[in-house]
Amino acid sequence: MYTDLGEFLRSRRARLQPEDAGLSSYGGRRRVPGLRREELAQLAGVSAGYYTRLEQGLSPNASDAVLDAVARVLRLDDDERSHLYTLARPKPTSRRRTPKPEQVRPGVLVMIESFGDVPALVMGRFLDVLAWNPMAHALLAGHLDPTAPSRPSDRPNIARLLFLDPHLRELYVEWPQKARATVADLRLIAGRYPGEPELSRLVGDLTLGSPEFAKLWSGHPVGDCGGATRTYQHPLVGRMELITELLVLPDDGQRVAIFNAEPGSRSEAALQLLAGEWSADE
Repeated sequence: MYTDLGEFLRSRRARLQPEDAGLSSYGGRRRVPGLRREELAQLAGVSAGYYTRLEQGLSPNASDAVLDAVARVLRLDDDERSHLYTLARPKPTSRRRTPKPEQVRPGVLVMIESFGDVPALVMGRFLDVLAWNPMAHALLAGHLDPTAPSRPSDRPNIARLLFLDPHLRELYVEWPQKARATVADLRLIAGRYPGEPELSRLVGDLTLGSPEFAKLWSGHPVGDCGGATRTYQHPLVGRMELITELLVLPDDGQRVAIFNAEPGSRSEAALQLLAGEWSADE
């Protein structure tokens, strides 16, 4: 039986060998890598049958003690542990209505415009760009229509751009690291919003359109996209290192991404040059 929880747990079992967990190997060649179910169950102090039901999503009332024991054996980090709890205790599903397009509060629009020459944008629950200021547009997607975020049917999506748009692949110097971080973020989002048709379509399109995405998704990476410093190779102003910070907006699941350069650095000069170039073009 396939479940998101089962896929996650199997991916984490595959990372560990019996010797890593202090067990003696049974000997002989293993058909699959990593810990077997019965080995994990033994280490977590539960029966093999109970653990199998947990992996199949048939134990929705698993106790904190059981989940903590499984997390300990699998050596989960904080993000992975939180994801385990989210998957093991899914929220009850209700009758779905056609969702309204996400909107950005007027005050948030004023905020990102007030950043001036500092790129800033607003992402929706599933990484759609709901709004960006001129500098974020110039930094990430100057080849796209700047008004696209205002039209729900045309909104750029950060994950789609990253995996399916050659411009973004060239923009991020460390593209593999950015790609993995984006998939890890999507996995957390998928755990919070199980069964959402919009998210399912996004994952399906990316799986069909990008072998890199399909491989990363199958590995079930999990991680929160917090602050990060990334290197960009911009077609107009060249290389620059920018610090990205994400601000989580209350109530609506939206996030604001802000891109800054170290004061006095060559990257700050490049951003200022980009602002001048873009203003002249506009």
